[in-house]
Amino acid sequence: MTAPAGRSREFTGRHMLGLMLAFFGTVIAVNILLAVLARTSWTGLVVENAYVASQEFNQRAAEGRAQAALGWRSSLVIAGGEIRYRLTDASGAPIAVRSMTVKLRRPAYEAEDQAFALEPSADGGFAIKRAVRDGIWIVETDASVQGSGSYREVHRIVVTDGAAR
Repeated sequence: MTAPAGRSREFTGRHMLGLMLAFFGTVIAVNILLAVLARTSWTGLVVENAYVASQEFNQRAAEGRAQAALGWRSSLVIAGGEIRYRLTDASGAPIAVRSMTVKLRRPAYEAEDQAFALEPSADGGFAIKRAVRDGIWIVETDASVQGSGSYREVHRIVVTDGAAR
């Protein structure tokens, strides 16, 4: 390579130092940015204690099979600024429920999580006036059933224009 008259274009240690600082500075800056974004958007917590959760898995699976064997059907409706839940037996008759709670959780962002109790409605179900923001939600319903303990369901829903689809 020929240099212009009077100028030397030699690659020196300073050039190498500048390149190394620019390269590693960019890598470190991107890592810090991604770490900050990850830290502010999700805690990463799935369960408090993975060992305890693994020990309870078989029991919860058995409870789920027993619950499915009941043949009960549920109806979860989110529309018009209201959440409605109804639990019926295999013949369509309402189940006698003492109390009903609903938890709405975002799959990966706990800042919008909310829980509340539904009130009995005239049709034998439960309802509450509560608008739900658009997006993906995990809905956990817990019904305290007279004589049978509890009935728990988990639904993953998408809310669009204030209604679950």
